[in-house]
Amino acid sequence: MAVVRATRRVHFCAAHRLFRADWSDQRNRDVFGDCANPNWHGHNYELDVTVEGPVDPETGFVMDLKRLKELVERRVLLDVDHKNLNAEVSWLEGINPSTENVAVAIWARLAGELPTGVRLAKVLLRETERNWVEYAGPSAGGTAKGEA
Repeated sequence: MAVVRATRRVHFCAAHRLFRADWSDQRNRDVFGDCANPNWHGHNYELDVTVEGPVDPETGFVMDLKRLKELVERRVLLDVDHKNLNAEVSWLEGINPSTENVAVAIWARLAGELPTGVRLAKVLLRETERNWVEYAGPSAGGTAKGEA
C-alpha cells in the first residue's frame, strides 16, 4: 500500500517578544535584536502541517484534509490567532516563543490527535517570507531552514 504525505496550510497573526528575564535589556537586544522590543512585535505566520500514512482505498485519502484543518483550528489556531504568544497562550507559558519553540509546541499539540494509521510527519512554520523552521518530531530531530 502506498504511503503518501498530505499537507494543509493555515495562517495566523500573533505578537511576541523574544527575551530572557534573567538577562539585561542590553544582552536581550544584542541577542534578539528588534525581536526583544518590550512593546512586542507581530507576524503573519503560515503553518504547514504534513501528515503521512497509507492511502485509504475507499476514499483515496491519507486523511481528510477538512478534518486536519478542523484539528489544527481547534488545537492551535483558536489559541494563537490574534494573540500575544508570551502572555495569552497557556501551552507556551514559560517558553521563549521563537519560531523554533512554537513549531515544537505545535507538534506536541497535534501529534497524539491524529486518526489511527496517520502520523504527523512535519510542522513547517513561516514567520516571514524569508524565515521559517521545520520540525519533524523528537525522534527524527528537527531542521531549521530559511534566510536571515
